[in-house]
Amino acid sequence: MANREPLKPFLLAFPGPLRDRLVAAVLSGEKVSTSGLLAEYEAEREELPPVGERSALIDSDGREIAVVELTEVRVLPLGSVGLRHALDEGEGYTSVAGWRAAHEAFWHSEEMREALGDPSFTVDDDTMIVAERFRVVERLG
Repeated sequence: MANREPLKPFLLAFPGPLRDRLVAAVLSGEKVSTSGLLAEYEAEREELPPVGERSALIDSDGREIAVVELTEVRVLPLGSVGLRHALDEGEGYTSVAGWRAAHEAFWHSEEMREALGDPSFTVDDDTMIVAERFRVVERLG
């Protein structure tokens, strides 16, 4: 994609082993959805991405690995996340409970609390999340 417009970064987790696993799952086609906190968009004063937006999937070294296109963006309470979304995250979840436990651990991590500017941040069934579906449209490099 020479001479293309710069793309917004598509960041999964924080740099490190988790991001590396998630990027690999996207590239393999196992991961076609992701979840974020609406509070994170609010803390960063970011608009929600529109369906059709293309972004650059970024690895732990900051390299653009692929171009992904959003196919769906939903805002819903954490307690409403269904099994299809959990399975499509491509991280081996077989239940919503397993998906939720892993995501709560991440969202309650020191790194996430620091990113949100709230050292005691916690989630519950009413916490609003942003559920995104995407597809890889091009591999880079």
